[in-house]
Amino acid sequence: MEDDAPVIYGLEFQARALTPQTAETDAIRFLVGTQSLKYDNQIHIIDFDDENNIINKNVLLHQAGEIWHISASPADKGVLATCYNKTSDSRVQACAAVWRMPKELESGGHESPDDSASTAQTLELLCHLDNTAHGNVACVTWEPMGDGKKVISLADNHILLWDLQASSSQAVLASSAALEGKGQLKFTVGRWSPHHNCTQVATASDTTLRGWDTRSMSQIYCIENAHGQLVRDLDFNPNKQYYLASCGDDCKVKFWDTRNVSEPVKTLEEHSHWVWSVRYNHSHDQLVLTGSSDSRVILSNMVSISSEPFGHLVDDDDVSDSEEHHAEEKSKEPLQDNVIATYEEHEDSVYAVDWASADPWLFASLSYDGRLVINRVPRALKYHILL
Repeated sequence: MEDDAPVIYGLEFQARALTPQTAETDAIRFLVGTQSLKYDNQIHIIDFDDENNIINKNVLLHQAGEIWHISASPADKGVLATCYNKTSDSRVQACAAVWRMPKELESGGHESPDDSASTAQTLELLCHLDNTAHGNVACVTWEPMGDGKKVISLADNHILLWDLQASSSQAVLASSAALEGKGQLKFTVGRWSPHHNCTQVATASDTTLRGWDTRSMSQIYCIENAHGQLVRDLDFNPNKQYYLASCGDDCKVKFWDTRNVSEPVKTLEEHSHWVWSVRYNHSHDQLVLTGSSDSRVILSNMVSISSEPFGHLVDDDDVSDSEEHHAEEKSKEPLQDNVIATYEEHEDSVYAVDWASADPWLFASLSYDGRLVINRVPRALKYHILL
C-alpha cells in the first residue's frame, strides 16, 4: 500500500539522538542531534507533512559538542535538553544543558528553507545542568505532563533532581541521591514514570534496574541482573502504572511488573544484536517499538500484557450473528502476542526509535549513519485496533 511506504531523510552526519517534540500536539515533529568530531554539531528539526508525505527540515547549530541524548520539554515547544561531549584540556567531559530554539521555529509545519540561502540558526543556552561536580551526564529526563520546570539528570552514580527557575535560565539542585556499592556504578539511562503523580523514576546501571521516589530520593525497587548484559533503554507503559519495558546488550526486550520483580512478565527475543531503544505507543500500549544494532526496527503486538488484553483486536470477519455467543466465549481468551512488522530500511545500528506525539500511528527511527526513517503502523492493524 502506497500509504504505508516509509519516508527517509539523510542527515549527512552521524547521529544517535532522537526525540519527538512532546509539547507539540498539532504537527508531527522530531528533533535529531548529530555526532560529529570535525564539524559543528546540529539539531535537525524534522517536520513531517502527513498529507503530502514529505519532510521539512530546519537546522540549529549546537556548537557545544557532539550530542548523545536529546529530550524535549513537555510544556514548552521551544525548549529542549541535550547531553553532549565537550573536550577541554584534552579531557572529554559529558555535560548537559537546556536550550531554547528561535521563536519562529517553535511551531511545526514549517517549509524547509531554500537550501542555497539558508543559514543554520543558533540555539540559545538557557542553563547548564551542573557539569563538573557530579561527573559525566548520561541522560536528562523531564517530568511528564509537568510544567517543564522539573528535570532529572543522571551523572555517573548520581541521580539529580533540578528545578528550572527564572524562565529556565537557572537550574537549582532540589535533591539528589547516589548509587552505593562496589565496582563502577554508573547510570546509563532513566525514564520518569507518568503514573503515581509523577513521583517515580526508573534508572538502569549496568544490568540492574531501580525505581526511585522523587519526593524522598529513596529506592523503591531493585531488579538485579534484569538483563544478562548492559541495559540500554527503558520505557513505562503509559496506561498500566506498574509496567516497565527494558532492553539491552543481551539482545532481549523484557517487560516487568514492578510490584513483583523476581522475573519478567514477558521476554522478547526477536533481535540478533544489542537492543538500544524500546518505546510504548502513547495511546495503544500493545504496540511496542524496538531498535537494534542488527539494523532492524521491530514493531511488536504485546497485547497479552496490554491494558486491553481481550482487546478490540477480534477479527470482524470471524463474527457473524449466529456466532455471537461463540465470539463472546472467544473473547475471554487473551489475544496472542506477535511481531507485527520488521523494518529493514536501515543499514547501520538503529540507536533510537520513537513515536510521534501528534499521531499515534507514526514513528521514527534513527541509525548511526544519519538516516532517519518515518514509518506508519500498517493500516490493516490500525483499523483492527480502532474498530
